[in-house]
Amino acid sequence: MKNKLEDLRNHLFATIEGLLDPDQPLEIERAKVVAQVSQVIVESAKVEVKALETLGGRASSGFLQIEHEDL
Repeated sequence: MKNKLEDLRNHLFATIEGLLDPDQPLEIERAKVVAQVSQVIVESAKVEVKALETLGGRASSGFLQIEHEDL
């Protein structure tokens, strides 16, 4: 499993596709858990962005692919 923002997006879209699959729909409870965990990850990414802004881009966890010039 990769741990980049793009990977999170891919998992979320796969969850949506699973919900819409008429032959084998994803269970609603499982989709809810995916959404809840994803929200926690998004909130942590917001903290990372704030840290990058505060530190002038001198820190990164590698989750977000942001260059100092992007801030």
